[in-house]
Amino acid sequence: MEVVLLHGLLLLLPLAGLLLYRYNATFHYFCKVAFFNCWIVAMATLLSPFAALRGRSVENMKLLRAAILPLKRFYGIKMQVWGSEHLNIKEPYVIVCNHQASLDLLGMVEVIPDRCVPIAKKELMYMGTVGWACWLSGIIFIDRHKREDAIDVISQTARTMRRENLRVLIFPEGTRNQDKSMLPFKRGAFHLAVQAQVPIFPIVISPYWHFFSSKEKKFNSGMCTIRILPKVETQGLSPKDVPKLTETVRQAMVDALAEMSANHCGNQDAEKAPLLRCTGADAGRGTGSSQYVSTRSANRSRNL
Repeated sequence: MEVVLLHGLLLLLPLAGLLLYRYNATFHYFCKVAFFNCWIVAMATLLSPFAALRGRSVENMKLLRAAILPLKRFYGIKMQVWGSEHLNIKEPYVIVCNHQASLDLLGMVEVIPDRCVPIAKKELMYMGTVGWACWLSGIIFIDRHKREDAIDVISQTARTMRRENLRVLIFPEGTRNQDKSMLPFKRGAFHLAVQAQVPIFPIVISPYWHFFSSKEKKFNSGMCTIRILPKVETQGLSPKDVPKLTETVRQAMVDALAEMSANHCGNQDAEKAPLLRCTGADAGRGTGSSQYVSTRSANRSRNL
């Protein structure tokens, strides 16, 4: 009798799991996050031996990119990229991007150009096969707690960028931030660009609020927009210009994020109730660039 009951309970477990996944938002969230992390670990484990045949090389980033790209389809996340033509230059450059959550990986692999590696926290290097795969892919690790070591890494990277025609991606906020604005920027990315005398390309990923939130334990399908802003030149600048350069780039990205948030909120409200208005930080700025508006209108026309 006990064996029969045990078998019955085991059969009910999958059904209970399916019901929880469908009707419990928190369980649904943790299942999707667990799958995301398991996928990253599994792909890193599978691809590391192939990457090891080439050794530590930026070319291995193509393997990581190919492994992460399918995740957006599994989660039903659509990505719209504006301004990708800005990255079509052959010279080295620095990319700076806002940082919201682990989902930024999906946006990163969507736009990352050839011969581009991120700068990541050193702790990542010790995360088993994930750290091994990242090291093999040429990802640059930095110790955020040791300023002298971080300065040395920046100087070495500046020399490598010119010598090997390398592009570098950095999240200048330094940590994840799901607030409605950006954190103050750390200056490492801008010191790097000035030392290497290479341009900076700011990239802004639209907020995930409408489909993802770690605070609210929400993880649904949705759409996110990635906007690549025109390059910011650093030719002729010196270290004393870095503070102003940092604030100039940050303000451009904050303005773009506010504009994207306001437009998204406006679209959501128009679908639900024309008389509703966005409030608070979502109100953003009322006007944007003509290029942004025309692109948005063209995309909307194609969808009708």
